[in-house]
Parts: sequence; C-alpha cells; structure tokens
Amino acid sequence: MIDPRALRTFHQVCQTGSISGAARSLNISQPSVSAAIAQLETRLGAKLFERTRAGIVLTPAGEALEARARMLDHLLRDAEHEVIAAQKGLAAPLRVGGTPGALVSLLPRALAVMEAHQPHLTLNVLERPDRELIAMLRDGEIDLAFVTTAIEAPPADIGEQTLGRDPFALIVGKANNSLPDHFSLKDAARLRWVLPEAQGAFRRQVDALFLAGGAAVPSDAIRCDSLLTTKAIVRGSTRVTILPMQVAAAELSIGVLRAIPLREASFERSIGARWVKGRPLHPLAARLLEQLTP
Repeated sequence: MIDPRALRTFHQVCQTGSISGAARSLNISQPSVSAAIAQLETRLGAKLFERTRAGIVLTPAGEALEARARMLDHLLRDAEHEVIAAQKGLAAPLRVGGTPGALVSLLPRALAVMEAHQPHLTLNVLERPDRELIAMLRDGEIDLAFVTTAIEAPPADIGEQTLGRDPFALIVGKANNSLPDHFSLKDAARLRWVLPEAQGAFRRQVDALFLAGGAAVPSDAIRCDSLLTTKAIVRGSTRVTILPMQVAAAELSIGVLRAIPLREASFERSIGARWVKGRPLHPLAARLLEQLTP
C-alpha cells in the first residue's frame, strides 16, 4: 500500500515544481523529500519525474499519480473542514462550481432549498468556464457543477441532470427603446452586439440561435464572458445581447433593460448539474438534486 505521507509529499513536489520547493512548503529537509519520492518509486516500480534545470517534468506514471495525489489532498482538506464545521453545529461544507449564467439561474433557488432544510450551512461557490469544471469534479475540488445541459453527452464518468429551462431573448437598454416588441435575427446585421467569447455550451447555444434564424453571427461584436460587464455595456450603450431571461431578471425587473422575444428562439436553454458517477454525493448535494428536480 502507498504511504499517504509520501503521496502528499509527491503532491507538494508537483505543486511547487521542485524538491526544494516541496521541502520549504512542508518545512522538512530536501533529503527527506527525496527519500519519500524514492520510496514511492520503489513501491510502484516506476519513475515519477525527471529533474531539469527548469524544475521537474512528470513521466506518464507521474501524471497518473499526481491526479490521485490531488484527490487525496482534497479529501484530507475536506475531513478537516467537516470536523471544524461539526464542532460549530454546521453542515459539512458544500462546494459548488458553475458557469456564470447557470449559477445566476440556479444558485438562488438552490440556496433557498438548502436553507429550508439546513439553516446552518457553509457553501463555497467557484465560477469557472465549462472546460475547467469537469476536471474540478474529478479532482474533488467541487461537489457539484451548475452548467448548461443537453448540448452534448457528458463523459462516461460524469452524471448530468437538467433542473430547469430558460427562454432566450434579445436584451436591450433604453437607447434601443425604438426597437419593436418582437425581433428576428435576420435583422441582426443592423445592430451592434455583445456576445460570449468562451467556446463553451452557452456560446454554442447562442450561435445556434443565429443559425436557426438563417443569420450570420454578427462581426460587429464585443466578445465578453462577464455577465455583469455584458449587461452594463448594453445598459449604457446602443449595443444589444442575447441572454436567458433569468440571467437578466434583476435588471428587467427595475426597467433598466428590456427583453424582446426572438422569433427564432425555438428552444430554451437547459440548465442543470453535473457530478462524478460512482462517488458518494455530499448529503446536501444529494438533497439539492432531489429538491430541484422538476
């Protein structure tokens, strides 16, 4: 069996990029770090990394072990946090990640559900692009990921559940009060736009709307992945954007933005959660999925 202490030492070598860096981080001697790595390599019968002037370079075996070392580090961190929370009468900390739009649409409802059952809880929320969230789930860095769903099948080890749907609309500021109450994307070329930049599920859905309308994706567009910045630009200029209605709900409710239905919006954005299959779900995460399921 692998010595967990040696595995944590290896993790620090990977994190710092050197034997000396790991020794400083762990407050132990460099020979102690080297001895721990040698022990691991002997136990596994594999070389884990090569030393270069720039630092360490992981071998394929080292890369495989490094993924497990990260998971162990997160497991030990969680154990410590759960004990501290229990001493304070709190539920074990729940860590949620998500894309900006999915978090805005789902997290307030999720929080209301959780607090109804567990008024004393600790929740950590991380906003990340699609491409990072699956790795964070696998590493144990987050328990759930709120994302756009039903675009493509997730990897075999990742579960996915749709928890809600939200219609797209053209979102405009007061400078565009003259626009009609319905809009066709065939007229997109005459407008100035703010559109998503990241190559994620949300952008693919927006691009699909233009395709459904027989319109080219506008070239006169500011590309922006911050929802807050996107809405601020639209609010203070003649530029427009496409957003799910819930994402702009706060600004729509006070009248600083207006939503114009799109004739081509033949589908709604699906939003939901992802998790790692075969791994016990955090109790609050399991309750959350149960309560939010339509």
